[in-house]
Amino acid sequence: MREYAKLSPKFWQAGTGRKIRAKGAEATVVALYLMSSPHSNMLGLYYQPMLYMAHETGLGIEGASKGLRGCIEAGFCLFDEASEMVWVAEMAAYQIGDSLKRDDKRTKGIQTEYDALPSCPFLPMFFERYGQAFCMTSKRDFAESGEAPCKPLRSQEQEQEQEQEQEIQPAAQVPALRAEDRPQLALVAEVETSKPKGLPDCPHGEILALWAEVLPTMPQHNPAMWGGTRADHLRARWRETAKAKGWTDKAQGLAYLRKLFGYINRSDFLTGRVPPRDAASHVFEIELEWLVNPTNWAKVHEGKYDNKKVSHA
Repeated sequence: MREYAKLSPKFWQAGTGRKIRAKGAEATVVALYLMSSPHSNMLGLYYQPMLYMAHETGLGIEGASKGLRGCIEAGFCLFDEASEMVWVAEMAAYQIGDSLKRDDKRTKGIQTEYDALPSCPFLPMFFERYGQAFCMTSKRDFAESGEAPCKPLRSQEQEQEQEQEQEIQPAAQVPALRAEDRPQLALVAEVETSKPKGLPDCPHGEILALWAEVLPTMPQHNPAMWGGTRADHLRARWRETAKAKGWTDKAQGLAYLRKLFGYINRSDFLTGRVPPRDAASHVFEIELEWLVNPTNWAKVHEGKYDNKKVSHA
């Protein structure tokens, strides 16, 4: 986490600052947050899930979305919904400077941090803006990765429709589930994981944030390191469950996972509240990576870890 961030007083007198103020209080809060976010870096190009923004600003999803949309319209930043990467275009100039000399040691650090960023549409754009100014040596081309192009931020009308279709309750308000109230799922074969028509891509970052919210005492995964087989498993569970449950939007999927995570939180075995058989044994604590394995996913849905069924036998 960065220890400090720079914000020039001139920002509020510049054209972008005035445009942001005109967009309302939410846009102003989001702009300040993006300049000082605990997830940010000196480049201004970083992973920033909407759920983190909503929670850490106190604006909620609706307020944070409105504020972010205002910042985008004011030309302050860009946001890619697919990768959940944000780029505050002039932030590097504020934090580092307009340009660096070739022998400045910071040039190597900038290139190293740039090379370590997750793939997103803003990588070539950043290089075009700062490559010469910061004496960068290599450009990353997002188009060569074969990934989908940047998705625009959803409009307020779309978000309101989604909220009307499925209201998600905070974790503290999720009622206690009896074993018979366990989320039920008719499992689909592992090979049948093509994305159902109309279903958004698996929101990995939002699911990781939801796991941290509902199961804060369980082992957590670093979103920046999430990928490979475990990401493939999560995507497969997301798609096959959508087929079985008939999801048509992301809100329904996240609501189902909130219920599932809440159910897990009440399993003494999965949360490590069952004492080990002896001193040499370790207490088991569930991880999301473990849950999305197809075998473990099936066991949880079959009730293998209901409190009344868990034993050391």
